[in-house]
Amino acid sequence: MSVLPADPHRPVAHLRPPRNWINDPNGLAFHDGHYHVCFQYNPYGPEHAHMHWGHFRSPDLLAWEELPVALTPTPGGEDADGCFSGNAVSDGDRLVAFYSAFRTDRWAQPVTTAESRDNGVTWTPRGSLLIPDPPEGTTMYRDPYVWREAGRWRMLVGSALADGRAAALLYESADLERWEYRGPFLDRAPQPVAPGADTGLGWECPQYLHTDGRGALILSAWDPELGPRRTVVHSGREENGRFRAGAPALLDHGPDFYAPALLHAPDGRWLLWGWSWEARDPEWVREAGWAGLLTLPREVTLADDGSVRQRPAAELLALRGGRAVTAAGVTDGTAVLGTVSGSFDLTARLEPRAPGAAGGLRLVTSADGGEYLDLRLDPAAGELVVDRDHASLDAGAHGGSYRVPCPGASVELRLVVDRSVAEVYLPSGRTLTLRFYPTGGAPWRIEARGGGEGGLGYAVSAWDLRPYTVRSLAGAAPDLTDTGLVRP
Repeated sequence: MSVLPADPHRPVAHLRPPRNWINDPNGLAFHDGHYHVCFQYNPYGPEHAHMHWGHFRSPDLLAWEELPVALTPTPGGEDADGCFSGNAVSDGDRLVAFYSAFRTDRWAQPVTTAESRDNGVTWTPRGSLLIPDPPEGTTMYRDPYVWREAGRWRMLVGSALADGRAAALLYESADLERWEYRGPFLDRAPQPVAPGADTGLGWECPQYLHTDGRGALILSAWDPELGPRRTVVHSGREENGRFRAGAPALLDHGPDFYAPALLHAPDGRWLLWGWSWEARDPEWVREAGWAGLLTLPREVTLADDGSVRQRPAAELLALRGGRAVTAAGVTDGTAVLGTVSGSFDLTARLEPRAPGAAGGLRLVTSADGGEYLDLRLDPAAGELVVDRDHASLDAGAHGGSYRVPCPGASVELRLVVDRSVAEVYLPSGRTLTLRFYPTGGAPWRIEARGGGEGGLGYAVSAWDLRPYTVRSLAGAAPDLTDTGLVRP
């Protein structure tokens, strides 16, 4: 394999292959002692085209194997123009993948399957459609999600309806082969969910978290003109095949998060991966030769108040290396706390010492201080603001500031930065994911910045991140040059 040039923006602790395009996580399952994580993958370039399923598996969420491509379009077949999104289930000695069969000569993406009987190394496509005809009145149809509940198999398919409602359509089966259509599980006209964002005219990648009679339906909002928008969640209860949902909420408050997928782990946890797309101009993406990454695996829980809460999977604590920063104090100006590498895991408590006072953290990524990512409190709005307007000196990087609700006089947070991706986690379970592209070389400097009378109290700890370990079963070792990923 050719050697890739050095790229300071490829992550070390977020799953993606060394090159080319990826998007939606697919095929999440636990089978034969392994977590399986597939994803939309173009093996030929960094553009959304030629959709295959790439595939990683791991026994522990830390050491990963890159398997051969799981799903490949069949020339002349039902999926001739792409194996689009879906999920997978463990059924006895086999893994069964359910996915959207894409052909450019039809509007719908009907459901088909493939199966593996060797723990995901090889897959046999069905060769025909499982559900050939979408229900009457649908104008979009894609992305099956299958799970087992109360002795039966159930499936949701994302759709849009001719009357302007988005819908998640419900099917049921006793054997994974014969499926009965039960009607819309949830259907709604677009509803506002945040300034400038609504729940969409169609829903992609439906996912259903359920426990103790309660549930949360995760839906990725889609618009026929604008394409993918934001990911929303409805909490509620199922009654007779219909989901009785409350008001929608954003699942993630950042601009670069979409199409998350769930995995129900054998220990009872619900794990979630999302797709974080690029926030830089297409010319830069083509030059880099890769696009997209999967978020950290997140533990997802349903709180008593119905809110969905997320935090990094507990296993990821093992990726913390030596502690790079330990600092506490009060500042009414700027306090330099220490330096970190381009990939680190940070925890902080920030406490303005006077009512209404602001303050926050700054990650400075250039020697002259002109390039930085800001996290600052807005006490009047009760929000944490993450501002990337100055996060890259390259004009091809996108800017903008984004807000996550953070009521109270102080804030605790966890920030995981991995070269070009930042994930913010709050104790409320709210998250914010964004991409940024520093041009200055590591190490980066962490500063506490006080504002207002009394200053800012802070307590910060940061650890440099160890990279994932990845080995290949794909026939040749992947080119991991400067990805930070480590072969055993």
